[in-house]
Amino acid sequence: MVSVTRAVFGDLPLGAGTVEKFQLQSDQLRVDIISWGCTITALEVKDRQGRASDLVLGFAELEGYLQKQPYFGAVVGRVANRIAKGTFMLDGKEYQLAINNGPNSLHGGVRGFDKVLWTPQVLSNGVEFSRVSPDGEEGYPGELNVWVTYTLDGGELVINYRAQASQTTPVNLTNHSYFNLAGQGSPNIYDHEVTIEADAFLPVDETLIPTGW
Repeated sequence: MVSVTRAVFGDLPLGAGTVEKFQLQSDQLRVDIISWGCTITALEVKDRQGRASDLVLGFAELEGYLQKQPYFGAVVGRVANRIAKGTFMLDGKEYQLAINNGPNSLHGGVRGFDKVLWTPQVLSNGVEFSRVSPDGEEGYPGELNVWVTYTLDGGELVINYRAQASQTTPVNLTNHSYFNLAGQGSPNIYDHEVTIEADAFLPVDETLIPTGW
């Protein structure tokens, strides 16, 4: 059984809208998501002893998310990660994107999907957020309708991304949560051990752009 509750999280400056918080809870976990950037602000699970801890980094108040911060918990796009020099060729045309990370465009540009207010719709076991990214937003071609759905299934949090474009355009969405598996209040993650089963990795240059070899 999943419960879904909603509450006001805060108001944007200059009357730009109200940010809501949605709390999804099952017997095994709890997740809080706000409509600003579809951002996960808390993910609480139980350890082997049944003690609950919040495993993601975030802020208790809206103001923290409106300041310069490293995309805590947000959906990033249109394109997650970096596009070298903010340019790409598509159908024979070169597009220039907003530059916001050294010489490159990062996570959708200056005002990416993490810095906009999404429209929520409550579901029986979660919440769906939607928005329309207009043609030319941050330099990207075509109008893009986007839906991001968060649902709980027992002890599993499922994030589903869907997008529909009016013309060919790059889209690469993801969630940008930072995890501390030791739980909120632990000093660091330096004793975490992570294993990635992969046959190869992709080297990057000094600006974190893949070298291609």
